[in-house]
Amino acid sequence: MGDDLKQVRTQSVKDTCWNSSHWTCSVLVQKSGLGFWLTGLANGACKGNPLWSAVALLLCTCVIWPLNRQLYRKINTRLSYSLWSQLVMLLEWWSGTDCTLYTDQATVDKFGKEHAIIILNHNYEIDFLCGWTMCERYGVLGSSKVLAKYDLLKVPLIGWTWYFLEIVFCKRKWEEDRDTVFKGLNQLKDYPEFMWFLLYCEGTRFTPKKHKISMEVAESKGLPKLKHHLLPRTKGFTTTLSCLKGTVSAVYDVTLNFRDKQVPTLLGIVNGIKYKADMNIKRYSVEEIPDDEKECATWLHQLYQWKDELQEQYEREGCFHGTTIKPPRRLWTLLNFLFWATLLLTPLINFACGVVMSGSPLLIVGFLIFCFIASIAVRRLISVSEVNKTGSTYGNLEGKKEN
Repeated sequence: MGDDLKQVRTQSVKDTCWNSSHWTCSVLVQKSGLGFWLTGLANGACKGNPLWSAVALLLCTCVIWPLNRQLYRKINTRLSYSLWSQLVMLLEWWSGTDCTLYTDQATVDKFGKEHAIIILNHNYEIDFLCGWTMCERYGVLGSSKVLAKYDLLKVPLIGWTWYFLEIVFCKRKWEEDRDTVFKGLNQLKDYPEFMWFLLYCEGTRFTPKKHKISMEVAESKGLPKLKHHLLPRTKGFTTTLSCLKGTVSAVYDVTLNFRDKQVPTLLGIVNGIKYKADMNIKRYSVEEIPDDEKECATWLHQLYQWKDELQEQYEREGCFHGTTIKPPRRLWTLLNFLFWATLLLTPLINFACGVVMSGSPLLIVGFLIFCFIASIAVRRLISVSEVNKTGSTYGNLEGKKEN
């Protein structure tokens, strides 16, 4: 009788666990969000497809694209906000990182009220996250775009989700990128909501090794050397500005630094470390920038010389000059996170409790393996942003020829 009762209880727990997992997956199919981090990623990894949960709803909305493109965009803008704001929440509420702007009020008054191209230095692992927190505070997080390297298309959560959000990908080989980049940029001309289009004009994250090679290229081309930046790749900027002229009305030059010579990491954010970010922002109207491609390229090189001087001044004094503005963080990111955490973690916790109470060694070991795979998957996702694992061709002979 005891064995029969134990068998019935074990089967009941298995059924409960299956129902909880099935319900969780159903929610994930309806919504790509926090569940990707906690259950969808691990579950998908076990099945050999770690991306399905992040793109499930975006796939569903594809049926809307041929019928009403603008409606598709408006829906996915809000879905992407729900997803990316959870990362912003980690920066703002979990780690408590501060972001201080150095700019004038007239520039701030235009934030979120115009299409713009953002030029950002690429020195830190979390520079994209600091950019996203500014996007969130001024209402353009869901509609933010970027010219991203093609390799990111393969990254869990980010890559395939970006594909459905009309992010423009490039392999950084103009002969192969020409048609793809022109098509992607021209497609954004009628975007229905104000967007910020991010460009990392340096093409890759700054490291001493890449900087040495970049300055060799600058010397061979007779261009001024830079101390704190890589030589900007002008083709991406001139092409983006040319294609989006008439849509974007301004270029925002953003120079990011961290106080006390902090070296922030995404893992540090996850561990709750607080950083203090300073962002110097200068707005240029597109009318100020030459139409001619060569003159536009020269303008960009001059901009980077000015950015380099700005970085040098920050290195000496530990701050930028000018008016400081601290935009307040908003509750929406925290509320969004708590909503999805409550909805998705409840069945997961019930699942874990059921496994422990079952007393079945097989179920317990299986669940521990599940958690181990989940932790590895999240760690691999974090490693994508690490400076020494960017996978750039800078620093080898092939990269040297291309740059």
